[in-house]
Amino acid sequence: MRRPAIIAVIAVAAIALAGGLTLRGVLARRPATALVVHGNVDIREVDLGFRVGGRIADMPVDEGMRIAPGTMLARLDPGPLNDAAAAARAQEAAAAAALDKLRNGNRPQDIAQAEARLTSAQAAAVQATAEYHRRAELVQSGAVSQALYDTAQAQARSADAEVAAARAALSLMRVGARREDISAADAQFRQATALSDKAATDLADATLRAPVAGVILTRAKEPGAIVQPGETVLTETIDRPIRIRAYVGEPDLGRIAPGTKVTVTADGIARTYHGTIGFIASTAEFTPKTVETDTLRTDLVYRFRVIITDPDDALRQGAPVTVTVADARPAATR
Repeated sequence: MRRPAIIAVIAVAAIALAGGLTLRGVLARRPATALVVHGNVDIREVDLGFRVGGRIADMPVDEGMRIAPGTMLARLDPGPLNDAAAAARAQEAAAAAALDKLRNGNRPQDIAQAEARLTSAQAAAVQATAEYHRRAELVQSGAVSQALYDTAQAQARSADAEVAAARAALSLMRVGARREDISAADAQFRQATALSDKAATDLADATLRAPVAGVILTRAKEPGAIVQPGETVLTETIDRPIRIRAYVGEPDLGRIAPGTKVTVTADGIARTYHGTIGFIASTAEFTPKTVETDTLRTDLVYRFRVIITDPDDALRQGAPVTVTVADARPAATR
């Protein structure tokens, strides 16, 4: 055999050996039962705003700042809200005083005045009745005219009516307010209390605080801006825990289960992340356009979630990732 032919045979053998070693290394790293799927890091954002309107007085946070739960993010000018709260408290106090007045009943001095009016009315009635009887005797003898007799009779009846009115007024004074009036005053007091509580809540809502830990993504407004209730002032991104949204084809659905351990890799990141499958959708959907799979786009897939157990700041939201389920169940044979 010529020397060039021998060299060619040796080269081919070396390439085959190297290929075999490489394939063996790949197979060693990825078990034959491994399942590889693709997905993205979940984008979790929350738009933050005030529940009341007003002028932004302060905003001590900026984009990219990491914040803890309860951190003060922005504050409205509290002046108008303080005025509204003070007016609501005054209305509540007035309603409480009116209710107490009805519940406590009339003062002893008021009852004494009513008794005095009744005594005065009774005295006037006695005098009017006496005058009526005197003129009744005189009218029969012709000493007084019929007109004077009629006048005396009317005055006696009017005095009796005054006595009845004074007696009724005294009775009302002693009994006190009606239950219906007390109920109405109580309802007005509760309404005033609710308005006062709302004013206090509005004043508390003038301070915007972080609902959860995260990072400020967008600062949509600046101090001095007038904002309406519910208008977005800041956008916060929630990056802990890091969640992976991935999809598995219908034929491989039985190969995974909640609690299964997985590894996750991302382009441009040298390290490998670890995670656990925490949720598998119970309904199918068509393959999203952003997901790369080895099957046709029209195949049905099931969404599942992976919680990363060793996250870092290198794994950014929205990044495409590859999920490897090393301990996936064997594929079903058909």
